[in-house]
Amino acid sequence: LTLLQPRLQEVGGAGAGSPDSFPARVPDLNGIDLTPVQDTPVASRKEDTYKHIEKFTKGAAIFFEFKHYKPKKRFTSTKCFAFMEMDEIKPGPIIIELYKKQPTDFKRKKLQLLTKKPLYLHLHQTLHKE
Repeated sequence: LTLLQPRLQEVGGAGAGSPDSFPARVPDLNGIDLTPVQDTPVASRKEDTYKHIEKFTKGAAIFFEFKHYKPKKRFTSTKCFAFMEMDEIKPGPIIIELYKKQPTDFKRKKLQLLTKKPLYLHLHQTLHKE
């Protein structure tokens, strides 16, 4: 069993902001979660997130959703998302694109970049063997 520890380094570009929470999920190509969604605490503790990496079905990916609390409306909304396919999981830095949430496209059929300007999620991946 391998644990993935993604550490958020930066959400690059103007307008991306910093998420209040940073949940990670692993859906298959049909959008069905293969593991429970792992939510993270507030932004100050994002680095404590681990994701178990197991043998997943072909086409599975790890999705990261950027959630913001809207105090006036009293709910949390998803601003955008990013994802990594299984072949992208390796120790070290990774830069992945940010996509519009309309809703999160777990099937990856109609992906739309968040903006015309290049916005990226910068992660540092640490793998731990158990």
